[in-house]
Amino acid sequence: MAVSKSNVLVGAIAGAGVAVAAMAGAGFHGTHLGADGFGRLIRASTQPVLASTPGAPMSFADIFERVSPAVVSIKVTSKVDVAALHRGPGFEGFPFGLIPRGQPDGEEGDQPDPKKAPKQMSSGSGFFVSADGFIVTNNHVIENAEDIKVVMKDGRELKAVLVGRDEGTDLAVIRVEGKDFPFVNFEDKARPRVGDWVLAVGNPYDLGGTATAGIVSAYNRDIGEKFVDYIQIDAPINRGNSGGPTFDTYGRVIGVNTAIFSPSGGSVGIGFDIPADIAQNVTEQLMKGKKITRGYIGATVQDLSEEMASSWGLNGRKGAVVAGLVPGGPAAGAGARPGDVVVSVNGHPVASASELTREVAKVHTGDTLRLEVFRDGKAKTLDIKAGLRPSEEQLAKNGGVGEDDQGGGAQGAEAPGQARVLGMALAPIDPASREHYNIGAAVRGVLVQSVKTSSDAGEKGLHKGDVIVRAGDREVAVASDVTAAVADWKKAGRGSIPLEVTRGGVSLFVPIKIEG
Repeated sequence: MAVSKSNVLVGAIAGAGVAVAAMAGAGFHGTHLGADGFGRLIRASTQPVLASTPGAPMSFADIFERVSPAVVSIKVTSKVDVAALHRGPGFEGFPFGLIPRGQPDGEEGDQPDPKKAPKQMSSGSGFFVSADGFIVTNNHVIENAEDIKVVMKDGRELKAVLVGRDEGTDLAVIRVEGKDFPFVNFEDKARPRVGDWVLAVGNPYDLGGTATAGIVSAYNRDIGEKFVDYIQIDAPINRGNSGGPTFDTYGRVIGVNTAIFSPSGGSVGIGFDIPADIAQNVTEQLMKGKKITRGYIGATVQDLSEEMASSWGLNGRKGAVVAGLVPGGPAAGAGARPGDVVVSVNGHPVASASELTREVAKVHTGDTLRLEVFRDGKAKTLDIKAGLRPSEEQLAKNGGVGEDDQGGGAQGAEAPGQARVLGMALAPIDPASREHYNIGAAVRGVLVQSVKTSSDAGEKGLHKGDVIVRAGDREVAVASDVTAAVADWKKAGRGSIPLEVTRGGVSLFVPIKIEG
């Protein structure tokens, strides 16, 4: 923090004020000091003069001088990723856009040679965690890198090689040849409190060796990533800070700069760090050449909303809803069902789908997970033997949703097997529908033929081609099952009914208001 002359002056006056107050308590008075100007200042003020807040540093210079030699700039050469050049604003990684270094050979207007893809240069930050050359950074900084160079504070430029990376936490370890490198340690005893000072050091905008100060703003921030509950800081971090460390006032690494919230692409004072305990655990495994593995139960989950909890008679409860199961997966084999509300894992309460995912991911393959769930309003315990979580790439190939299409809807009386309920027209699934909407052969339920856009179902995103497989606590085989379930829920005095909806092979529970 740059301390202005005015701040120093106020601090000096504050210190003098405290001394005078102490003497006054011992029988002295301001007029006895022989400094009329200062005496008048004390008598004229009715407010106490305060000293600097305990623990607030007057300068970060000593900390920066001690830790900055361990922080490096990382320069990466890779093939152009066109998608990375057009990222939208929001929760972003660094660098936000990768700058093309050159273009393929050829005259203007020539078709580029596919064998000579354009190159791009990007930059980030990192820091030594050992004297023998191990450096921590973000995975997105070195992903797809063809060449990695490290620039130290003293100007030395060293070639680095990738040791290992973990896409799940966005961490990576690289290494340079040599010894006796300056390094820093992760904080492993007491993390700063919300409001404590922190110092971020890195390579913003390729400037190198830059320090910015601020405070810890919050812990346990969920920004959509599966395995990390982030630290929020207000120390400005910008493009190129990715992979750099954030220090406490003792010079210990409390987090790794990874993302910011930004409507514009620049810092607006909201940054996110991977906490030191997570970073240290992953880093140590990567340094030993281990592959990061995580537990897996074969279930898709979603947050339990207040409306959904109310519809199931679980008012005030927090948890995660099992939305779908992988056939033959660990959860399905242990008797889990769609609609189960998970409230704890191995005795640890879970309040969201993200918390459940993180708790499951902590265990090893073969470990037993004890899940406390509510099913049909009753508590139940499930013992699930964890499997090995597939890679993020494999999981992505198995996911996906259909196109957003509300549909127009037919008019007139319902044909046999059809029904109108909750603002939707429902019909049986026929072979043509399965092919048109890509509905798997194993999916059972009723087809949403149309949705009234002004209905609660329409406002919550249900549309033509969706399949309702469960309504309330009953599985759906025909449209009348949905009508009957709604009638039962309404008779029980519940304002909403949860529908399990499948689209493109992905299931989700949606609470729909019961009208009338």
